Amino acid sequence: MPVVMVLPWPAAQGLLRKCWEQLQRKLRQSQPGFPSLQWGPALAVQGPAILTEPANDTNGSKEISSFLESIFWMAAPQNRHSIEVNRCRRRNPHKLIKVKNNRDISPECGHLKQKHVLCGYCYEKVCKETAEIRRQIEKQEGGPFKAPTVETMVLYLGETPSKQDQGKRIIERERKRPSWFTQN
Repeated sequence: MPVVMVLPWPAAQGLLRKCWEQLQRKLRQSQPGFPSLQWGPALAVQGPAILTEPANDTNGSKEISSFLESIFWMAAPQNRHSIEVNRCRRRNPHKLIKVKNNRDISPECGHLKQKHVLCGYCYEKVCKETAEIRRQIEKQEGGPFKAPTVETMVLYLGETPSKQDQGKRIIERERKRPSWFTQN
């Protein structure tokens, strides 16, 4: 009866094989008059099928790889860094938040903003106004895909179209023109 052993690491295969051979030799020596019987294993252990074959040595001989070779090794620091070194690294001036000197007050709403950048509060107003204009265009045209491919002119309360605006789509708003919304 053949013995089949599948073990999770190759070193255990060699160890069990040696123990099994020693057990068979001792049993044969202790009972010389009896015929030798084929002994079966008393314990069968199953593991992944990947690790059943022993690793090949570079010399060509099959050698059982050690248990340490099957471990995934990671780098670990050799020496401890002092608290001062860690704090100096973490609080490096290049890593700190820079002080911005390019701040200005928004002329429209009075909030602080970066120079040459639209104020966040004013941008919110612009988004609301353009959304209202889009809704009015949708009501006037009957849908977003039915709009003509011409330029759109937005006229506010008290404004009249000029000769240049002939042939353009005109949207009239029933309110005063916002100061940030320049006339085309």
